[in-house]
Amino acid sequence: MRIEGRSISPGKAKGEVVKLNEPLSFLGGVDGSTGDIRVGDGGNVAGKILVFPKGKGSTVGSFVMYDLMVHGKAPAAVINESAETIVATGAVISSIPMVDSIPSIDIFENGDVVTVDADAGTVEIEGVECRSVVSSAILMDGKVLMLKRPATCHSFPGKWSLVAGKIEPGETPTEAAKREILEETRIPVGGPDAVVRPFYVREGDVLWKVHGMLFRVSFADPKINEENEMFEWVSLEDVSGMDTVTDTMAVLEQLMK
Repeated sequence: MRIEGRSISPGKAKGEVVKLNEPLSFLGGVDGSTGDIRVGDGGNVAGKILVFPKGKGSTVGSFVMYDLMVHGKAPAAVINESAETIVATGAVISSIPMVDSIPSIDIFENGDVVTVDADAGTVEIEGVECRSVVSSAILMDGKVLMLKRPATCHSFPGKWSLVAGKIEPGETPTEAAKREILEETRIPVGGPDAVVRPFYVREGDVLWKVHGMLFRVSFADPKINEENEMFEWVSLEDVSGMDTVTDTMAVLEQLMK
């Protein structure tokens, strides 16, 4: 699958992903002579596609990146959610291809084989398929409807989720959300009361592009179909204690804002 980003430092590269889940300061965070990563789960950046949210720290970090290049230990490319001046400068002076403005680093997993075309500002992950789905919160009297997936479910088995399903060809996300709610719960709804920007959830070789929506109802008597094994109306606080599909609580918090 191909991801559209923004070119920061030109060039092309292909390699395996090494990912950090927090902002990185090259000064102190990476050894400029060996490429060893001193933070997070460790690893080495040499010849890798280095993925992290954004840079931080001292301007000397730019020269650590240059030092990596001098010692032949530079990353093959850098991918950020948001380019920070120190890292962008280091990439340019070290001739390291760099792309930013990707939707989320959660798109990537360690070991992914990725092709970076920083001339075009694109990133391609081998062997990963992107599927568009909807995930809808049904809210009644301050409680949200949660559905329990069966253990035999092909995606996130045994997890609690909002009302979710794939977007069929020719459907808008809103049309898909209303259809899925009716099919899975027999609850008719009107237009959504809130919508969040699409977010991404990675599950093995599938990347779910999720359209989150909120529907408020004054009364509902769910009648679930075979896609789920049970339902519960729970407070928002209680959702955090449930074994849910990835990012469910974060999406609910955004929708409630």
